[in-house]
Amino acid sequence: MPINCSMQDHYEISSRFRRSIEERIARLEEDADKDEAQIPCLDNPDHIRRQTRLVAVERAEALRMRLFLNRSRIRDVGEN
Repeated sequence: MPINCSMQDHYEISSRFRRSIEERIARLEEDADKDEAQIPCLDNPDHIRRQTRLVAVERAEALRMRLFLNRSRIRDVGEN
């Protein structure tokens, strides 16, 4: 999945929104770890494939959100 953004792109976000995204990243990464741990318990090749895909999607979404946070900064309280 290519990400088309310039390193010059910056976003101003509230500290509350940033915290919300950080919490979502943590949940995605925790879910990915738990889902990955279930793969050895699966017997059906289709189930293994779908579970592997689920883990990849969870990790990709967490990465996408981390990249967004890397390009963002907390809006100053005095700004609207």
